[in-house]
Amino acid sequence: MLSEFELIKHYFDSRRTEGDQITLGIGDDCAILQPHPNKQLAISSDMLVSGRHFFPDADPVGLGHKCLAVNLSDLAAMGAKPVAFTLALALPEANPTWLEGFAQGMFALADEHDCKLIGGDTTKGPLTICITIFGELPHGQALRRDAAQVGDDIWISGTLGDARLALAGYWKEHTLSAELHQQAATRMHRPTPRIALGQSLLGVANAALDISDGLIGDLGHILDRSRVGACLNVDLLPAGPVLAQQTVDLRRTFTLAGGDDYELCFTAPVHQRVAVLAAGQSSGTAVTRVGSIEAEPGLRLLDAHGQVYQHQLKGFDHFTSD
Repeated sequence: MLSEFELIKHYFDSRRTEGDQITLGIGDDCAILQPHPNKQLAISSDMLVSGRHFFPDADPVGLGHKCLAVNLSDLAAMGAKPVAFTLALALPEANPTWLEGFAQGMFALADEHDCKLIGGDTTKGPLTICITIFGELPHGQALRRDAAQVGDDIWISGTLGDARLALAGYWKEHTLSAELHQQAATRMHRPTPRIALGQSLLGVANAALDISDGLIGDLGHILDRSRVGACLNVDLLPAGPVLAQQTVDLRRTFTLAGGDDYELCFTAPVHQRVAVLAAGQSSGTAVTRVGSIEAEPGLRLLDAHGQVYQHQLKGFDHFTSD
């Protein structure tokens, strides 16, 4: 049986790095970061709990990817460049096969974005993963939730709803073929953080966030913080390729309130439409204009015919959602 320090050294200490912005990494009481001149640090933390955020028997490679991806997505939402992260890990047991897979999935994504593991902690307990991530962005240029302006377009990156459709398959709420379920499940288990798009939107977009708990709830955070309202066309929301094959009602439900999408929702002035499309093209990310910011508070939903879409949908909440 591996001890705590043997576990850290074997699976997580093999990539210790120092230099550039990381003055001191794994191995001491604290890591030390040195931001570049005229840059600010963006910091975010997310916790994933077995049975709440992922299935207890989840593939460890995919889980390693996802736990870092959801944190990278927070950096993307502010236009930040990834620098480093810490990992706090509670494990029921030190299972070498599980640890090898988890580290493989996490470090593959970390290497893709040149984001270095610089510290953390391990303990015995119910499987819980907590990552704190550090990014860098130009001083005063962060994309914030409180910066939407009346008249802004509302945009969505990528597609929505396939992750929730996969969950519906796991829960036997909806029947899919094995092939289609596997395709949708890829979006659930291996989300793509839109890092390149977020950085391309600096100086173009006004406000942004990542969609983790469902568009209808997450967009509400921008509206509340910016003290504005919005109108969305529910039939313009970009459904995932598997969800697009389902009924209109299911497509509307899961694009609006699905969750686990980790796409960006952002607002930008009308005169920036060409620049937004260019940002999408340069980052290899589809972007779709789905509505506009209005002065009247609240969120109004219309269908393709301009009729009010009646619903009782809401975003996911960790304490009130089942």
